[in-house]
Amino acid sequence: MIPLRKSHPLLHLDLQRWRMRLALALLFGGFAALSMRAVYLQAWNNDFLNEEGEKRVQRVAPIPAYRGVISDRRGEPVAVSTPVETIWFNPRQANPSPAQIQSLGNILERDPAQIARLFTDKSRGFIYLERQLPPPKANQIMALNMAGVFGKPEYRRYYPAGEVMAHVLGMTDLDDRGQEGIELAFQSWLAGEEGRKRVVRDRLGNVVEVLEQIKPPKPGRDLVLSLNQHIQYLAYRELNDAVEKNRARAGSVVVLDARTGEILALANTPSFNPNSRSTYTPERVRNRAVTDVFEPGSTMKPLMVAAALDAHVVAPQTPIDTGPGWFIIGDKKITDTHPKGVLTVAQAIQLSSNVAAAKIALEMRGEDYWRLLTRAGLGAPPQSGLPGEVNGRLRPFATWRPIEKATMAYGYGLSVSLLQLAHAYTAFANAGVMPALTTLRREGTASGVRVMTADTAREVLAMLELVTQNGGTAPMARVAGYRVAGKTGTAHKFRINGGGYEPDKYVSSFVGLAPASNPRLVVAVMIDEPGGRDYYGGLIAAPVFSRVMAGALRFMALPPDTSFDSDSAPPGEAPVVAESV
Repeated sequence: MIPLRKSHPLLHLDLQRWRMRLALALLFGGFAALSMRAVYLQAWNNDFLNEEGEKRVQRVAPIPAYRGVISDRRGEPVAVSTPVETIWFNPRQANPSPAQIQSLGNILERDPAQIARLFTDKSRGFIYLERQLPPPKANQIMALNMAGVFGKPEYRRYYPAGEVMAHVLGMTDLDDRGQEGIELAFQSWLAGEEGRKRVVRDRLGNVVEVLEQIKPPKPGRDLVLSLNQHIQYLAYRELNDAVEKNRARAGSVVVLDARTGEILALANTPSFNPNSRSTYTPERVRNRAVTDVFEPGSTMKPLMVAAALDAHVVAPQTPIDTGPGWFIIGDKKITDTHPKGVLTVAQAIQLSSNVAAAKIALEMRGEDYWRLLTRAGLGAPPQSGLPGEVNGRLRPFATWRPIEKATMAYGYGLSVSLLQLAHAYTAFANAGVMPALTTLRREGTASGVRVMTADTAREVLAMLELVTQNGGTAPMARVAGYRVAGKTGTAHKFRINGGGYEPDKYVSSFVGLAPASNPRLVVAVMIDEPGGRDYYGGLIAAPVFSRVMAGALRFMALPPDTSFDSDSAPPGEAPVVAESV
């Protein structure tokens, strides 16, 4: 028998009405609970809603910090930061029209089709459209009112001197971090600390109100360099002209204040323009005066003679018999350009005799020569503060064979950077003491290392002055009105592949001091692979030295120490004594 409740249709209808009433009661009950909750939150506890709302419109945005200004020693800015704007977009929000894409292409001078492809990549939420735009261009883009396109204030580094000071100053990357030179070496000093601010953004992400500054930006600290921008420009100009005139591969110039150890100029060519990243290549960006080494040739002879004088092996007037102009050590032959007979030590420096230098070196202990070179900074970085400093090559004296001891006397078998070589010569200007190098302006005197005795320094300085006189290897190094001392260097380049030396590739150099009566400046010049007929240091590097030194003496207002006559000026067509290489 079927139960009555299940079979009777009226009873079945009552059950359906009960379910409907229950559903309505639950619905209205939920609505009432939500209404009460809303009234509670808005009338008695609205802090929660305000906080949640603010989370959706307020953001913490960075405030870029101003990078410190770099100035030369006279206070002229050589690296400054200028405000720029970076434009970025969110492809998921952005949907520019064809007309807006065309306008972007016109403003940015880019292919509109390429820009359109960037906006089609919906897999990413952040893409740079253009970094570091000038404010007027950025304003043009923002005036297009494109959804999902935003601006970000930044700073860009500007270098007024361009390629002239590029290797010293270096450059910064797109995020304003130092990449080369002073910018890299003093990154922590120059870089400021980013600030923070709370802002209100609209639904498109645009900042509509700045609410507060949470943390103010801390600007970077300024830096004053030891460099003199006028001497730097002069050095770069003369070096560039010499490299072009002699069809050379490259060149470098270093100018030092011999008393304070300050680097007044440091120039290389080829160079690059730090304001244009298109010129940034590994070949151009190398700070050759600091990072590249070469065998210095005869510019080592004064240091060798200084070691021999300190060791009491010779005196300035000690006679050295150079014989027929050649000298045999084992199975090797050391030669001069032509026979010179008997020379004093001073004449050996003046005429740059390899045979005389080798004979002097063989008379003294290798330890004495090595000790002086080590004190003069060879074999160790010069500690100037510039990135990329190299040690050079100076092997322990215990490993020297007789032939190596002889060739090192005239600059083969060891290697130096031009900055190391210039630094070593400051000892001749300071009664045997070599001051510490610096790229920053230095007040007062500098600490130094004694390289040789004061008597030895004065005696070698007198020999170096003979080099620039008629009959020496560098009369072209003379400066009108000033006594000049220095030494030429002409060395075959080492053959990287296969060993030995290139027969027709040279490094021409000259290192000198002035005024010789009381030396204040040291100028070192190196020309790599001159391609013309001439290659001697006295013909290629010495004239560059003369012009740079003349200008530097004038800029520093150093008084002349001799008459302005033909004997103190560079000769027009005076013969230059060929240097033994």
